[in-house]
Amino acid sequence: MSKTLSKAKGFKKSRTGTYLSIGTTAFGAISTLKQVKKARAEHDTLQLVDAVVSAAAIVTGIAILVRELRRIGDDDVLLG
Repeated sequence: MSKTLSKAKGFKKSRTGTYLSIGTTAFGAISTLKQVKKARAEHDTLQLVDAVVSAAAIVTGIAILVRELRRIGDDDVLLG
């Protein structure tokens, strides 16, 4: 296996890959905000609950990724 390929496989565990995951997870918040706005406009409680649960999942996902980012520390796969 080439050195470049092994670095690419480690991208998910790298600092850059973690930042990318945080960004894509945060991008999902836009859809959730639209869902909340629509649920409030239609006075649909079930959709509102669904949006709140989705928002909680996004917050939890970002918190886990931030924790992973702290664990990585200086052991960045792509830099090293």
